[in-house]
Amino acid sequence: MGTDQILLRGIRARGVHGVYDFERRDGQEFVADVTIGLDFSGAGDELSGTLDYSVVAEEVSAVLSGEPSALIETVAERIAAAVLAHPQARTVEVTVHKPQAPIPVPFDDAAVRIRRSSTGEAA
Repeated sequence: MGTDQILLRGIRARGVHGVYDFERRDGQEFVADVTIGLDFSGAGDELSGTLDYSVVAEEVSAVLSGEPSALIETVAERIAAAVLAHPQARTVEVTVHKPQAPIPVPFDDAAVRIRRSSTGEAA
């Protein structure tokens, strides 16, 4: 991760991601956690010196509720790309949770986590 971090936890949106027809038809809640690595040094006390996390949260929500994907891995990649499109972002860690995943045994959560950097490599 970059020197400093912005953490966004529990961004929720209803989406239609999944491999099964009923998941695409009925939808379900998805949750994302995002950690952005950047550098606050020299930012002063101005929003222009950092990354507006409210904008990032809206972008994450739009991906969660947007274009359907078979895999939450793809959703995580889309979120990472949206975050890294901001020039201030050096690295990002994205966790996408699918708490209502169609798993036939009791479970608390199903999730994937990825790390990416602005250089295009896994962080």
